[in-house]
Amino acid sequence: MRILFVYFLFILGFLSPQQVLGQDQVYVDQYLERLEQSKKYLITVAELMPEEEYHYQPTEASMTFAEHLMHITWAMDWHSQSLIGDRPARDWETDNLLKVANKSKKEMIATVIRTFDNTISFIKNFNPDRLDERLDYFGQNRSKRQILMLLSDHVTHHRAQMLVYLRLKGLQPPRYVLHQ
Repeated sequence: MRILFVYFLFILGFLSPQQVLGQDQVYVDQYLERLEQSKKYLITVAELMPEEEYHYQPTEASMTFAEHLMHITWAMDWHSQSLIGDRPARDWETDNLLKVANKSKKEMIATVIRTFDNTISFIKNFNPDRLDERLDYFGQNRSKRQILMLLSDHVTHHRAQMLVYLRLKGLQPPRYVLHQ
């Protein structure tokens, strides 16, 4: 066992810090690839629902299809730009840029694309050495790496509800496997 440990240290001595520590960049690169696919999938879902059904909600307590779509953009902007990037959060009460407001289907989809592109650009330029920085997330101590995972989970959570809405309207959702 001691010989294996010494051998490990010997090999480690030939690796550059980038090779040892570069795994954070690999994580970011893989995350970006996944985020690009998530964007394509969400846009496909958004395009499939007819515009006249964008305000459909299966129950009074549910968000509409459009609200789910725009909630994804709001949360994506907040998770990336405000939590990870330290930009002050948008004011939910007054800022309608990432809300349904009076947007058409086309305008909402354009907002989704722009928000994903801004987030992707931000993450591409984010220093992966900062992934383990910690912050408060609704009373939980989370790393910025965890915030990225939460961002992805959030998109999936709301997109899945949108898929159910498509089915409730008699529409066949796009296959997930095509967007991996």
